[in-house]
Amino acid sequence: MLAAGDGGGFHTPTLADFFPPVIFFEGTPFEFNRITLVRVVVTIALLTVLVIAARRAKLVPGRFQGGVEMVLDFVRVQIVEEIIGKRTARRHTPLLTIMFVTIFAFNITGIVPGLNIAASGVIGFPILMALVAYVAFIVAGVRAQGGAHFLKSSLFPSGVPWPIYFILTPIEIISTFILRPATLAIRLLVNMVAGHLLLVLCFAATHFLFLEAAGALKAVGTVTLAAGLAFTAFEIFIAALQAYIFVLLTAVYINLSEEAH
Repeated sequence: MLAAGDGGGFHTPTLADFFPPVIFFEGTPFEFNRITLVRVVVTIALLTVLVIAARRAKLVPGRFQGGVEMVLDFVRVQIVEEIIGKRTARRHTPLLTIMFVTIFAFNITGIVPGLNIAASGVIGFPILMALVAYVAFIVAGVRAQGGAHFLKSSLFPSGVPWPIYFILTPIEIISTFILRPATLAIRLLVNMVAGHLLLVLCFAATHFLFLEAAGALKAVGTVTLAAGLAFTAFEIFIAALQAYIFVLLTAVYINLSEEAH
């Protein structure tokens, strides 16, 4: 994670952090690098937590089960039922819950010692989640309205004079079928990349100032260390916030698809 400390001066973090050397299968479509390893570790850890919670579920939950259920209830009540409504909440809750916990788990690795990089900081994962959201709101719209009526209500909103459709329909095509998934992916990616670069910058500067800087400059290291700790706490908040926003917007898109305009 640190960009300095080799005795050669201070080195700023770069996007190269997100493209580490290949560990296995170099030159093949199955290249395995450090970020892929982090994703595998997180996936195994997440599945382990959920399996243990499911197998040890009791009528009166303990702390562990209570914590897991609190997260599940948060997604169901505060996102799905609040945005989509209780009538169809049961249908969408499993998918949106899986999306929330997966995105949060992949985001939080940026501050986990030994991992130190967000598994969602490379575009592949945000695109995958955006595609899942894209398919979810299209399927929801087709199921609720029928394919033809869904396209009509999405591209030709009612109550508009027909000449306006020449302008409005291309805008609706771009907004509904291109910008929605694109903005979901880009928002998640940019926030995770920015958070990582800020953390590396603070801690690399701290390392350089404490170990290599001369004289009074060493004292400035306490400032960069405090900033790094503050950004670490902030990054935890951002990891949860981005998971929340991603799932919240997906729920909004599903709700819009199910409602005829």
